[in-house]
Amino acid sequence: MEKSKVYFTDFRTRLGEGLPTKLKRLMKKAGIDQIDMDGKFVAIKMHFGELGNLGFLRPNYAKAVADVVKELGGKPFLTDCNTLYPGSRKNALEHLYCAWENGFTPMTVGCPILIGDGLKGTDDIAVPVNGGEYIQEAYIGRAVMDADIIISLNHFKGHETAGFGGAIKNLGMGCGSRAGKKAQHNNGQPIIHEDKCRGCRCCQHECANNGLTFDETTRKMHINTDNCVGCGRCIGACNFDAIEFANWAAVKDLNCRMAEYAKAVVDGRPNFHVSLVQDISPNCDCHAENDVPILPDIGMFASFDPLALDQACVDACLKQQPLPGTQLTEQMAKPDFCDHHDHFENCTPESEYKTCLEHAEKIGIGTREYDLVTMK
Repeated sequence: MEKSKVYFTDFRTRLGEGLPTKLKRLMKKAGIDQIDMDGKFVAIKMHFGELGNLGFLRPNYAKAVADVVKELGGKPFLTDCNTLYPGSRKNALEHLYCAWENGFTPMTVGCPILIGDGLKGTDDIAVPVNGGEYIQEAYIGRAVMDADIIISLNHFKGHETAGFGGAIKNLGMGCGSRAGKKAQHNNGQPIIHEDKCRGCRCCQHECANNGLTFDETTRKMHINTDNCVGCGRCIGACNFDAIEFANWAAVKDLNCRMAEYAKAVVDGRPNFHVSLVQDISPNCDCHAENDVPILPDIGMFASFDPLALDQACVDACLKQQPLPGTQLTEQMAKPDFCDHHDHFENCTPESEYKTCLEHAEKIGIGTREYDLVTMK
């Protein structure tokens, strides 16, 4: 397969040109004007950030993308789908309030904001996955699939399960309805080591599916195997390492399912992708907090190929030196530290991302081979 082109610029600015304007230049340099947008509905898929999180992309960047779409004659709207876990984005009303509080309004971004899978996360479309090995039909938010064109605007950062979050995760997991997110997560369930459980019930507050049962007599938590969808939020909530996945291959299965969902989103229609590699927090923007960045800010990337884009962003991150006083350097300082020679796996050893990239290439989302074109 021919190499894809990935376009890159750093965060340096010149007198009279701010970063949103530079982003517009990058998109045009990458050839976004090759897409016929005249009169077309254009979904700009992004993450509005959980309340309490400050690592998400600023609305200024979303406005820059919307402005380019309107300049090309398109009808843009910002979109994301509801979450499976508790928080500020589990239904459309709370999701919109969260977006507004984080600065995303029609006035600030220059276009409407629509929650892709409706009020309760049930407004979806079953989309066939061409070549899918894990998923035959992906449940994608209806507004996302009703759009003529899809653009992903990604905050590239670490992730506690998927290793990193970029274009494929933004498209695959982010565009799945609540049913779609459950289908991607439900292959593995965690186990609880009772000798380590303190009975604090922090994990139970993170479970959206009644997947945990607390025994008042023993003061221990248990997995409700009938309800647990294997999302892993409880693992991140436990401060005592009492919970872990029983089937570690489930993380790899999740990555493959996520790649197949991403393919369902982009197949058969024009698509374009932008990643900003900045504020590289160790965890997802779904967290109600953001830890300090593990790596320095790098720059902005754009491509028609979401897989090549993710690979280019990973490669750029792996060339950086870890920042001191971060989750990454804390992990590296542990006596039993095992060097994976990979910043994301060193930061969160239980995470794994290479399977996602490999499977995405296998099913034809794009290629991991790319030529990097630098714009000043």
